[in-house]
Amino acid sequence: MRFRNIVVLMMAVLALTSCAVSKKNSDKQNTDNTSALLIGKKWQLIEIGGKAVADQVNGKVPFLKLEEKRYSASGGCNGIGGELTFSTDGKIKFAQGMSTMMACPDMSIEQGLSKALITADNYTINNGILSLNKARMAPLAKFKLLEEKQNLSGTWELDYISGPRIAFEGLYPNRKPTMTFNTVDGKINGNSSCNNYNATFKTNGHQISFGPIMSTKMACEGSGEATFFSTLEKVNSYDVSENTLTFIMGDIAMMRFHRK
Repeated sequence: MRFRNIVVLMMAVLALTSCAVSKKNSDKQNTDNTSALLIGKKWQLIEIGGKAVADQVNGKVPFLKLEEKRYSASGGCNGIGGELTFSTDGKIKFAQGMSTMMACPDMSIEQGLSKALITADNYTINNGILSLNKARMAPLAKFKLLEEKQNLSGTWELDYISGPRIAFEGLYPNRKPTMTFNTVDGKINGNSSCNNYNATFKTNGHQISFGPIMSTKMACEGSGEATFFSTLEKVNSYDVSENTLTFIMGDIAMMRFHRK
């Protein structure tokens, strides 16, 4: 009798273990399936706090882009981003990240989007619309899938750079740095605001790296050129939205260009 009881107990333990493993695998599969609908895609903000959002804010498309562990976004002014966590049952968590510090005519959409991201704890996708929600309340923000074209070709002019204490206009009072991409040959050239330069570049998805920079040797006033080159060496990813090119280091938007 004792042996029989032991056998029954062992079978029960094995059954419970099997159920737990099966549930764990099922939860992971569900998480992978749902997050796969979001990762690597760009979503255009169409509604915030129940109010419709224009296609462009300050001349830019407001968006949210999700990677496996990070996100980037814009409310039509600054680039924002940080860490991202997916879990089971549609749960999501956006960590407070870094942002550029530009001032724009309309900051309300950016402020609303930033608040929605930090507040949201779950998401749903219905009829191609991504909703960020808090518990079971009305959606905080809604997005539609945005077809993204990461076109680096052409010439870009710098209009923002992170880090220096000197104002942008003080760094580049006479001439702003430019960069022209030759995507066929994998080369760039441009002007640093003083000297002409050229280099090679490589991309892998949204990752980007530059080879050694070669430049002419004119003497330059101020620290604008040195700041441009040193910042360029730090970037490791990029994003193209409409006619705006942003170079990023981790979560931080380091440089921003507009297409000429």
